[in-house]
Amino acid sequence: MSLLKALETSGTAMNAQQIRLSIISSNLANAQTVSSTSEGAYKAKHPVFAAVMDNYSNENPNIGVKVKDVIESNEPIRKEFNPGHPMSDEEGFIYRPNVNSVEEMANMMSASRSFQTNVQVANTSKSMLVKLLRLGK
Repeated sequence: MSLLKALETSGTAMNAQQIRLSIISSNLANAQTVSSTSEGAYKAKHPVFAAVMDNYSNENPNIGVKVKDVIESNEPIRKEFNPGHPMSDEEGFIYRPNVNSVEEMANMMSASRSFQTNVQVANTSKSMLVKLLRLGK
């Protein structure tokens, strides 16, 4: 694989991690919202990554990472008895999102570290390309 392909691959991975971070921030922003129905409560979202390996056997392969889909969590919505809340239903229940803030923070740290690692890969590739160009002088 050429150094330019390494740069391209790390770029696709950084893009995927940026999307992951955006989804995590959306989950955290909605973690404390309240709804009067179970169906109306915010549901945590998670990205699904896929490896891209198109034409890998050819001389100009298209490889990298992409976000294949964004799915909603299947964890149950939290039902809380709070009859004094203005959003409570007829039975006195409010519904909170299925967002686990601790898990989301761990995911954020993982995505951030993955992004940083891909930045290092891109910087190393760039440095190697510059050194390669200097050999020709």
